[in-house]
Amino acid sequence: METFFSLLPQTLVNGLTLGSVYALIALGYSMVYGILKLLNFAHGDIYMIGAYLGYGVFIMFFTEQGALIPTALIIVLMLVVAMTGAGVISIVVERFAYRPLRYAPRIAPLISALGVSFILQNMVQITVSPRPLSYGSDTLIPRNAIFELGDLRIHASRLLVIGAAMIFMLFLTYFVRQTRLGRAMRAVSTDLDGAAMMGVDVNQVIVLTFFIGAALAGAGGVLVGIVFFSLRHTMGFLAGLKGFTAAVVGGIGSMPGAVLGGLLLGLAEAFTSVYLSATYKDVVAFVMLIFILLVKPSGLMGKPLLQKV
Repeated sequence: METFFSLLPQTLVNGLTLGSVYALIALGYSMVYGILKLLNFAHGDIYMIGAYLGYGVFIMFFTEQGALIPTALIIVLMLVVAMTGAGVISIVVERFAYRPLRYAPRIAPLISALGVSFILQNMVQITVSPRPLSYGSDTLIPRNAIFELGDLRIHASRLLVIGAAMIFMLFLTYFVRQTRLGRAMRAVSTDLDGAAMMGVDVNQVIVLTFFIGAALAGAGGVLVGIVFFSLRHTMGFLAGLKGFTAAVVGGIGSMPGAVLGGLLLGLAEAFTSVYLSATYKDVVAFVMLIFILLVKPSGLMGKPLLQKV
């Protein structure tokens, strides 16, 4: 029992770190599904591309002699480039892979999304490297940058992930609730055809939705690289599944639900790894998904779909 409580604070921090990244990915799934009812299975690979774009900035400003500019500025540039690049790529994907299939049967855009996922993975594998790359364990944030509070030891990189994720989520909440474009997004989500008849530029709203969702995923890719150091071209597959799981658990189409689902999933994995075995953390994640689908198919914060008769 003493061991349980001594490990509890650190486990909570680890779970919140992982959950924050899952929440960023899940927000993209929920936003796109809320407007188009499309499961964008290429979203995990957009997250992977964000990680690689951040790595490109990293190697540009780090040499054998050290950093060319302050480390904090490098991290900001990594996030900006990753978010912008991921957003632009997502817009291109929407324009050429999804928009022509907008009114096709549901299975068509789903297959298209899977195809885009394989294309993005193989493009990175061919153009960058099939081998894992690393930010370095003591380069951006020193290993000794640790804050101690009793038994709790928090590395600065984990504080960065949690803090940045919370800032992005708060900004997104403000944008959707308080701005004109945010109101247009909510209108299109409620009734796409009705919003179009009321003068809303539906294509503009959809493009903006893809850009914002991809930008958040790109930021998540950079933050994961900073904490766990390693990145590879296949990293988007499992992360995308976890983000999708978080979105469904919270209620796909609901942004608060995506955040809640991501945090719950991250905490579940962290507690499983510490108190049971890391071998079972993926099992617990998908058992949670199955349980939620059986008990509350619409998710913890989702709204049941109305059946039209």
